[in-house]
Amino acid sequence: MDKAPRLIDPFARAITYLRVSVTDRCDFRCVYCMSENMTFLPKKDLLTLEELDRLCSAFIGLGVEKLRVTGGEPLVRRGIMTFFRAMSRHLESGALKELTLTTNGSQMARFADDLAACGVKRVNISLDTLDEEKFARITRWGRLRQVLNGIDAAQKAGLRVKINTVALKGFNEDELFTLQEWCAGRDMDLTFIEVMPMGDIGNEDRLDQYWSLKDLRARLEERFTVTDLAERSGGPASYVRLHETGQKIGFITPLSHNFCESCNRVRITCTGEIYTCLGQEGKADLRAPLRAHPEDDAPLIEAIQAAIATKPRGHDFDYSRGDVMGRMSRHMSHTGG
Repeated sequence: MDKAPRLIDPFARAITYLRVSVTDRCDFRCVYCMSENMTFLPKKDLLTLEELDRLCSAFIGLGVEKLRVTGGEPLVRRGIMTFFRAMSRHLESGALKELTLTTNGSQMARFADDLAACGVKRVNISLDTLDEEKFARITRWGRLRQVLNGIDAAQKAGLRVKINTVALKGFNEDELFTLQEWCAGRDMDLTFIEVMPMGDIGNEDRLDQYWSLKDLRARLEERFTVTDLAERSGGPASYVRLHETGQKIGFITPLSHNFCESCNRVRITCTGEIYTCLGQEGKADLRAPLRAHPEDDAPLIEAIQAAIATKPRGHDFDYSRGDVMGRMSRHMSHTGG
């Protein structure tokens, strides 16, 4: 049978990158991602591991080459290594170029070796501070030592670690160079992310937290020779090199700089909804065709193609007018980090 057409959106962008959330649950309650007392979805609403396999395999058959597993915290999903092992067959066939995940690092000490055995080469670990008290405050339930042990385990297993840090005014501004030096000392790349207006936290709080990465970069330039890099990782980050340390620093700037013109990705929630843009409310249901046709992927593929046909040009996040424009009501944990 001929391979189905590649996924091309209305703006001639090929969709080659899928981010799939495997759970809405997490063992942390980061203040910019979840409320402290979350109500989680009933298990029957979540895609089973077998359904996740079918769904991701359909996307891979349509030309997706990079698969990122997210959550919530993906490694708290029961039996999740079954899914990673299933996806590794697409790496072995060459259909999938990269299998990776974004994690808070809390479970990496348990799973790093298994992930490496499945063909995972690199992981993104979220870490906003190296201060134990501040870490406990920002994550509400988190333990910094557990995450640091997870990073140790990941590196020992041969995984390339990139640290993702949300830039938060008044919280980790004073740790800019502490984090940069720590990552340089461990040969880890570091990417800063502007806080996004998502979830049920008031607009005023978001504005208070917002630390423009233009300002952050200017502080780096006071100490280092900063050179722009042309490379892209397949995601929204732009990169620079710090000449004095040789390390790569990434910037994800949905607010101060819209990066949508080259968007090649879509997100699937743990309930099988497809969001073709993180910063828009538009979505489509893929769980229904999955469950209505357990032996036939054709209706699922048709639904995927119909969803891609509605992908917007870009998002509307904007803090420039002293208010949060384009604000999303859903939690980041719902869509997948």
